[in-house]
This record gives sequence, structure tokens and C-alpha cells, in this order.
Amino acid sequence: MKIKRAIIPAAGLGTRVLPATKAMPKEMLPIVDKPAIQYIVEEAVKSGITDILIIISRGKSIIEDHFDRLPELEAKLEAGGESKKELLNEVIEIAKLANITYIRQQEQKGLGHAVLQAKSFVGNEPFAVLYGDDVIIGDDPCTAQLCRAYEKHGKGVVGIKEVSSEQIHRYSSMKASHMDGNIYKISDMIEKPATGQEFSLFSILGRCVLPPEIFEILERTPYGFGNELQLTDAMREIAIKEGLVGVDFTGKR
Repeated sequence: MKIKRAIIPAAGLGTRVLPATKAMPKEMLPIVDKPAIQYIVEEAVKSGITDILIIISRGKSIIEDHFDRLPELEAKLEAGGESKKELLNEVIEIAKLANITYIRQQEQKGLGHAVLQAKSFVGNEPFAVLYGDDVIIGDDPCTAQLCRAYEKHGKGVVGIKEVSSEQIHRYSSMKASHMDGNIYKISDMIEKPATGQEFSLFSILGRCVLPPEIFEILERTPYGFGNELQLTDAMREIAIKEGLVGVDFTGKR
């Protein structure tokens, strides 16, 4: 089944990059000449995604403004003639990237809680999740790699990379067994493992494709690490019961 819907959780407070994010959402911090979240939306579009839900919070309406038309700016650029034509086309195209809708996460209660806000948007379809603070650059879009794996194996897919033993405690740890090429079977996982709890140095880094059953699991999953609803805890149930596919994706994060 083709993956056509994606959600981008972008409601976090950005405390790890303060003071830069005191007034500017971390998703809008520029990388060269584009805000980080535009790279993420463009990746989704290049992967065949047509409908995107961005989950925001109070103070992040600037994200909505970025992907909207701005007639005053367009008129100014148009008046600049040929010298401004390329810029004019670029700012107009930003608003045409995809069908983008927004919902507010009124309380920041973890990634699982954010994903749960998308239940009505997703419906009964598999969907991609692109973490709003993970930019992955590559010739073959990371999300496209995961979508192909979902279409081939018919199971939920997580984008994985090995991290250092010092960093694994900041992320998640996958129980992974090699299947073929860069594909692994994921049979268990743990969020932010304590020393000695690690399954491996493989961690989910910023991308996954999930079946709609994840919502029912999230609704009955207890709050975990940090008193937050962890998406990893819900995915763990699927991994144990059915198995997940891990893609050791190509691209620079």
C-alpha cells in the first residue's frame, strides 16, 4: 500500500538549543537558506507523500506562515522584474509543496501524545512520521526508503542508525537481527536505556512508517520515561507481537 500521509511533530519547546529557541521555534532555525522544517516537508514530498499534518503548539504559528502565501512579498518581488523572478517562483512554490494542515498539541506530553493527536487525520491508513527536529539529507530520501520497505514487507518500519555507546542512553536501543542488505528485523526496543539495558547500538533516528493500529495501542499505553507518552513504548508492543522492519538508511542526519 502506498504511503500518502505523514505527520511532523513540531510542538516541542526546543530546550536543548536554548537560548536560540526562546522566541524562534527550533524547526524554523535556518540551515543555509531554508528553515529546517522545509527540508523535512520537501523530503516527505519527494517520497510520494501528498498530505501532511504538522503538529504545533502555542507560539509556533510562524511555521504556518512560512508555508502560506504572502501577497505583499510576492507583489514586491514581482515589481522587481526579471532579477527577482526566481525568488518569486521559489516563495510561491513553498506554498504548493503539499496539502499541509495543522493541529495544536495543547500540552507537551511526549512524542506518543503528539502522534495520538493525528488519529482523525490518518484514519485507517499506514502513515509516515518525520520528527520535526531531524533533518536527513541524501540523494534517496530517507522516508522513501522506509516507504519502500513497508510496501515490500507489510510491517511497520523504523529508520535506524548505530550511535555511540555514550549516546545510546539519550535515544532508544533496538533488538535487531540482520535480514538482508540494510534491512533488519526489530523484535524489541527500549527508550533511553540505562547502562546494561541496551539491546544494541542501533537507535531510531527521526523516521518511521506505522500502521494505524498504533493509535489503539497509544490510547492504552501508560506514561513512561519522563512521565511522557513514549511512541517507542507503543512501537515495542508491535515489535514483540509482529516484528518491525528496521532500515539502516542512507543519508546524512
